[in-house]
Amino acid sequence: MAQGKVALVTGGGTGIGQAAALALQGDGWNVAITGRRKEELDKTVAMAKPGGGRMVGIPADVGKPDEVKRLFAEVRQAFGGRLDFLFNNAGMGAPPVAMEDLTYEQWMAVVNVNLTGSFLCAQEAIKIMKSQNPRGGRIVNNGSISAYAPRPNSVPYTATKHAITGLTKCIALDGRKHDIAGGQLDIGNADTALGGRMKAGVPQANGEIKPEPVMDVAHCGSAIRYMASLPLDANVLFMNIKATKMPFEGRG
Repeated sequence: MAQGKVALVTGGGTGIGQAAALALQGDGWNVAITGRRKEELDKTVAMAKPGGGRMVGIPADVGKPDEVKRLFAEVRQAFGGRLDFLFNNAGMGAPPVAMEDLTYEQWMAVVNVNLTGSFLCAQEAIKIMKSQNPRGGRIVNNGSISAYAPRPNSVPYTATKHAITGLTKCIALDGRKHDIAGGQLDIGNADTALGGRMKAGVPQANGEIKPEPVMDVAHCGSAIRYMASLPLDANVLFMNIKATKMPFEGRG
């Protein structure tokens, strides 16, 4: 059990973030969740497990620097100033249109949340983790299978998820001197509102539309729970968890 330890999960109101937050809270973590929709955060807080840690919802847009600073100030206020674990999970995609038809605004919306938001949150987490006592903490980024291979018409999502891999490596390297561990969870076809569309059929590289297998999102929560449970002298740098039969390895 992680009694007294503090975690922040971005994009914590639904899907993977919700599963991760509830897994941590059930294991004794005090958990702050954030997202843009207060009603979704409230629903997740209401699902907190008896006997676990405290959970609070703090609405914020992680793509906006001022909101990120406010978010971390409120997390510190809620839980006595500590932060032991950050899961950078907030993310979004753009409409599945040809690359040449994507607007600048559509591109920047994805970059601001997926990449800049993760960077801004990592910055604030590092400031807390390196100065607290006991020192250190852990930051895990949600990379996705798209950190390895694109789907058709997914350039902003794929580009930002490839960039997340670089961010993860920099956090892991630069965080060493502060006892901060950095890792990445790459998820393929979790059965959520976003990933669940795979069951209905999605475009393949050869132009066909095919349904793809999915897995229970609870497995993503279990993976985060494991990564967060490690002592700071051990680290999962990259973990790939996917629906076993989804097309990824080889050519489909």
